[in-house]
Amino acid sequence: MSRPVRWSNDALADLAEQVAYIATDNPSAARRVAAALDKTALALGDMPIGRPGRVTGTYEKSVTGLPYVVAYAITQTGGAEEIAIVRVIHTSRDWSAEAWPD
Repeated sequence: MSRPVRWSNDALADLAEQVAYIATDNPSAARRVAAALDKTALALGDMPIGRPGRVTGTYEKSVTGLPYVVAYAITQTGGAEEIAIVRVIHTSRDWSAEAWPD
């Protein structure tokens, strides 16, 4: 069962910020990181296999080979499940339970 994957505005801003930062030094690497993050997020639509998130109601999926976590929630829209990507976080960021990093 494939679920639609939707990106929140915060997650899109996180993605754009991460890619722009990398692109200043290596545009090719920035494209690869963006593709890997997108691939990870889309795969959650087929199989949401993340660990319980630090924020209640969310889950976290590590991105294979990269220092990023995709935070997501499983939501209901019109009786059907959707995957809502809520944040994209670099693993060097320190954040406590129930709060997103600044």
